[in-house]
Amino acid sequence: MSPAPFAALLLAFVPVPADGDGGAAVRAAEIRVVDAATGRGVPLVELETTHGVRLVTDNAGRAAFAEPELFGTELWLSVRGHGYGVKPDGFGYEGVRVTPAPGEPVTVEVSRRFPAERVGRLTGAGRWRDSALLGHDAPPELNGRVAGQDSVQAAVYRDRVRWFWGDTSRFGHPLGMFRTAAATAPVPDLQPGDDVLNALRYDYLTDDDGFVRAAIPLPDRPEGVVWIDGLCVVPDETGEDRLICHYSRRKGLAEELDHGVAVWDDAAAEFRAVSTLPTSERWRHPKTHPIRYEADGRDWLLFGAPTPNVRVPATLAAVLDPEQYEAFAPTADAPSVWRWQTEAPPGDSNAERNLLDAGRLDPADARFLPADAANPAERVRLHSGTVRWNEYRQKWVLIAGQIDGTSHLGEVWYAEADAPTGPFRTAVKIASHDRQTFYNVCHHPFLDAADGRTIYFEGTFTRDFSGNPEQVPRYNYNQLLYRLDLDAPALGAAQN
Repeated sequence: MSPAPFAALLLAFVPVPADGDGGAAVRAAEIRVVDAATGRGVPLVELETTHGVRLVTDNAGRAAFAEPELFGTELWLSVRGHGYGVKPDGFGYEGVRVTPAPGEPVTVEVSRRFPAERVGRLTGAGRWRDSALLGHDAPPELNGRVAGQDSVQAAVYRDRVRWFWGDTSRFGHPLGMFRTAAATAPVPDLQPGDDVLNALRYDYLTDDDGFVRAAIPLPDRPEGVVWIDGLCVVPDETGEDRLICHYSRRKGLAEELDHGVAVWDDAAAEFRAVSTLPTSERWRHPKTHPIRYEADGRDWLLFGAPTPNVRVPATLAAVLDPEQYEAFAPTADAPSVWRWQTEAPPGDSNAERNLLDAGRLDPADARFLPADAANPAERVRLHSGTVRWNEYRQKWVLIAGQIDGTSHLGEVWYAEADAPTGPFRTAVKIASHDRQTFYNVCHHPFLDAADGRTIYFEGTFTRDFSGNPEQVPRYNYNQLLYRLDLDAPALGAAQN
């Protein structure tokens, strides 16, 4: 069933207590945006008056409008929904007319324009801020005093989900914590209709001051930030499962100081580096979001960004041995013929784009450069994401960002294939972010519901890299969660 053409925008006015002890109440209007296709509130909808008063809906789809001088006055509110919107008026403006008046709720409907449904913000404070201001019951804030977090890694280890994030911003200073934050949460058993945001209540690892602490401190190497990826669980030489990752100590995006593999110390609740690799080594190590896969009579770990193009036997000893890594790459004289080998680096979406532009690859033979389902002449150059096995589709499904699409890094695509290494022939755009970035997309299979028909993915929402000087209050540099129904008619175009 396609999304209903409208969602409800309900305005009801309630008193909001002013800050302080016993101060006068401030009258506020409740603005609620609801997706009519689901009946659920829509977070991250920006509403703005013609004179620049800007509101953003919280996780329940509510925004508190406290401009009493405008009550009784007809207002135009522009609507920017990052995939949700209203029909433009005769002049091309997308917005709604409302006349705020206490006790006179107004309903306006907007449409969802892509298959993925925005569920809410996972990290940062004030996720239900406006609902609380308006007197509604709201979940308690998370611990950790987190203002914002970048790029998630997650894995099930010892019967809990272990969550890790990159740089974490704080409220007390522009500089945050740059050596990976960590949290745990129970492994959810979601059923259709369950409140997934309530199921993902993180318990952060914190310092004595209550702020998150470093999960990979590397005390002997104090210079630089430390990021992790390639989080996964493998058996050691005794058969005991160990949580491992790849780490990169850096001066910034461009300069890497060193990198290697780290293993989780259960007693200390932190990663300890167990190997150091030369900075010239670019692919013989864990990366992005690994998957387990059986092939050629062996159990492998597959890595890729986002498409799996590196493999290593799924043991700790093999992960630590660069000589045991293999790369999936096209042969030099036949770019459409791929093989596992140890000499050359792996092929990817960018490499195929270059081959296509040089006239050396037929578009029909592309493996990691899918066609846009809406415009098959266009190819989607994939950015970071995941490939996961899906029980419902009985396929490997890809959820990934795009580089240099209609935005620089704000588009998300879906594709599927019979093997984790593709070919992924056709992709469908499932989410978009207007003049904002949504990167390092990750589908979490432990959240799949209804035998995999409903899946969830998240990514980092930020103005960074978008060219937009404005940040969205509270949402900027935080994680957003989306839900995708794999029976959505639009996804049929991605089926091989």
